[in-house]
Amino acid sequence: MQYQSINPATEEVVKTFPSISDADLEAVVGQAHACYQNDWAQRSVAERARVIGAAAAILKEKAEEYAGYVTLEMGKLSTAAMAEIRLSVGILEYYAKNAEAFLAPRSIPGFPNAAVQMRPLGALLAIEPWNFPYYQVARVVAPQLMAGNVVVLKHAESVPQSALAFARLMQEAGAPAGAFSNVFATHEQIAALIADPRIVGVTVTGSERAGAAVAEQAGRHLKKVVTELGGSDAMIVMPDAPLEHAVGGAIFGRMFNSGQSCVSVKRIIVVGKERGAAFTSAYAAKVGSLKLGDPTDASSQVGPVSSERAMNTLLDQIAQARAGGAQILTGGGRPERPGFFVQPTVIADVTPDNPIYRQELFGPVACVYVVDSVDEAIRIANDTPYGLGGSVYGTDIDQAKSVAERIESGMVFVNQATWTTAQLPFGGVKNSGFGRELSELGFGEFVNHKLIHLAPTGAPPFGPVDFKPTEKA
Repeated sequence: MQYQSINPATEEVVKTFPSISDADLEAVVGQAHACYQNDWAQRSVAERARVIGAAAAILKEKAEEYAGYVTLEMGKLSTAAMAEIRLSVGILEYYAKNAEAFLAPRSIPGFPNAAVQMRPLGALLAIEPWNFPYYQVARVVAPQLMAGNVVVLKHAESVPQSALAFARLMQEAGAPAGAFSNVFATHEQIAALIADPRIVGVTVTGSERAGAAVAEQAGRHLKKVVTELGGSDAMIVMPDAPLEHAVGGAIFGRMFNSGQSCVSVKRIIVVGKERGAAFTSAYAAKVGSLKLGDPTDASSQVGPVSSERAMNTLLDQIAQARAGGAQILTGGGRPERPGFFVQPTVIADVTPDNPIYRQELFGPVACVYVVDSVDEAIRIANDTPYGLGGSVYGTDIDQAKSVAERIESGMVFVNQATWTTAQLPFGGVKNSGFGRELSELGFGEFVNHKLIHLAPTGAPPFGPVDFKPTEKA
């Protein structure tokens, strides 16, 4: 395993970093465990909030610097990189502001002398991907540090400078040594970390294969896991949806971040043959006109994919689709230019026996289906091993909501492609993973929901007791 910055727009190897030694990794875990036990978990919520709030302020102030690492290492358009910075700042601010309320004891109806408290668990391992190098980390670090846990990060091998930048951010914000640690660890070292009793939980965002491997390892050691994995999200265009609005939503939903998002619109299902033909024609034309280019150029609309491997995987999937009888309406190849670019592509006539029918296409490639009925649209939307996000476009909001309720996924947006913010829970079902991140739900994933029940001296051995704790027993 090699931690290496390679510019996807030029194929230039920028910088290579060594993996951490076993001795240094042991020191990192020991420091994290000691920080949790002796420092961070003992701090008040206000003290933790000062650190997380400071991180938000620094990230906002140095937005261009931090965005530059993302564009350099994974090819994100500069405008999209700045959007990721703003999103990450918002997550840090949200948990700094709301953690105290989230941590307040919860009373239990009918049991006035009982309450559930949230207590931290310890050191967590976060395994994060390259496609949103700060957002993915912020949505773990902000809630978990505010809860009193500490975090050890294993980031993707292709974004080491982004990983180091986040570590510098936390240090500059005043986090004590061990509260947040970045490690350039190997797969074997990560397996050892998961087995280490000082690591109490694991969160992983990545491929279905990676998530299954991590969950299996964690399960052997009875450790809590949150997994956010792949997606093949469907966008259903209802018979009453204005086509221009739907086409625009499908362009943004599929092509943002060069299509490299787990919740991207990957399959578009249009109800009605005539409307389907009109939508497909307009959509393919717009996709074909998108400007592929240097991610630092403000006029570029689609950048490169993250790596040579990602590019070759997509090109192979397109070839499989074509061999299986699908039609490539636009794009479908690699442009004649340096960099890991794939032409924005639209595929039609993908049948259930086509090799790509149940695959996730992680890049600027969309599949369009045209069906006769809403029921058929829902059937195709659910005919996938994934269940992360989805969207429904239609004028009749009640009908669109009814369709949204029938889609098997963790999130569905009506008249917008799936998007994310600190306040809304994020996560899926089926092979898209389990658990939630963001919002209060994400805050509560790695805490001890601890019951405290009071009864007076002389109380019976079990059962409710009519007792006011302010009275002397």
